[in-house]
Amino acid sequence: MERDPSSSGSSGRLAGRLPAGTVFLAFLALGLTSFGGPVAHIGYFREAFVVRRAWMDERGYADLVALCQMLPGPTSSQVGIGVGLTKAGLAGGCAAWLGFTAPSAIALIALGYGVVAFGDAIPAGLLHGLGAVVVAVVAQAVWGMARTLCPDPPRVTIAVLAAAAVLGAGGSATQVAAIAAGGLIGLLYLRAEAPPPPASGRDAPVSGIAAASLVLFFVLLVLLPVLASTWPSQGLALADSFYRSGSLVFGGGHVVLPLLKAEVLPPGWVSEDAFLAGYGAAQAVPGPLFTFSAYLGTVMETPPAGWPGGLICLAAIFAPSFLLVVGTLPYWNALRRLETARRAMLGINAAVVGLLLAALYDPVWTSGVRSAGDFVLALAAFALLVSWKLPPWLVVVLGALTGWTVEVLAG
Repeated sequence: MERDPSSSGSSGRLAGRLPAGTVFLAFLALGLTSFGGPVAHIGYFREAFVVRRAWMDERGYADLVALCQMLPGPTSSQVGIGVGLTKAGLAGGCAAWLGFTAPSAIALIALGYGVVAFGDAIPAGLLHGLGAVVVAVVAQAVWGMARTLCPDPPRVTIAVLAAAAVLGAGGSATQVAAIAAGGLIGLLYLRAEAPPPPASGRDAPVSGIAAASLVLFFVLLVLLPVLASTWPSQGLALADSFYRSGSLVFGGGHVVLPLLKAEVLPPGWVSEDAFLAGYGAAQAVPGPLFTFSAYLGTVMETPPAGWPGGLICLAAIFAPSFLLVVGTLPYWNALRRLETARRAMLGINAAVVGLLLAALYDPVWTSGVRSAGDFVLALAAFALLVSWKLPPWLVVVLGALTGWTVEVLAG
């Protein structure tokens, strides 16, 4: 599909309603190639759906990212679900989640059957190259969003202060506080821009479904522990444990990994060796890190195990995210059309740029650039993305192969 001129700020129209199959194929391609964790995924999504396909404009995309930053669960997966809902309704949200999640879930279930044999076979150089390339992917996203969302000194200042707060204090509470502070500053001091086009049945989920989704989210959060304690069942225990993990964790995939360790090791569901082997494998596959749940369900030492256990854990940990996005997105779309909300959103979007800037440094830069060679590789990847306009998946492949080649040559 050609890039719509509206994605570059002209008066052209953004792409209208799409078939769910189109959404699925677009997200399947990303699910097969999106390495690097949630912050990098936000960059991949922006390139795919704002720059190339023009499914959303920059401001609408930043609004969606801001909403998902404030919700518990995997931010990048929630952004993907939101894109799918906006372009193809409820079926599109399901298609986006399935396309983005299925490749890594299938890979991790397969690894669950043979992790002892294959867990140590991933070349360290491949992972090293991926880490350096992720720096370039995130830097491109921060640069592109900053140019649109921080065009003046006040918003640049908000972004810098948000980044400083997150890097200085850390924690998901600081992230939420930085977004709230950005919104307050925007409400008090910034001038509202033109409102986005009115919502319609083409681009907003049905409010009745939204309300039901929010009710179901809270019902399951309360009901699953009661059912698990009333009717002892390993399947119910897994559903309860993983649903709570998906409901209560802020900060994305890297945060949920230690939380899951606390859930599955003490009751003896998974051995520590199996957990650690899968921990490394989960970070070596594309797609959301929450699919680590599928691996854990597969290697359970008590039934259900294998692929049935993997699917139970996968569905349970992602269910809260889906229900929350479906439940909040239509109200968010309505709220951001109010003038006061638009002023607040200017500050919130600038704060989101600051959060991404902070993430660019820690953990992306600190884990991906450890030597002059890493910096050169990241710089080359950035040039390929920004100047040569190569697709991110190709740059990822080239970076991984470069890291592996350097490892082989170094012996």
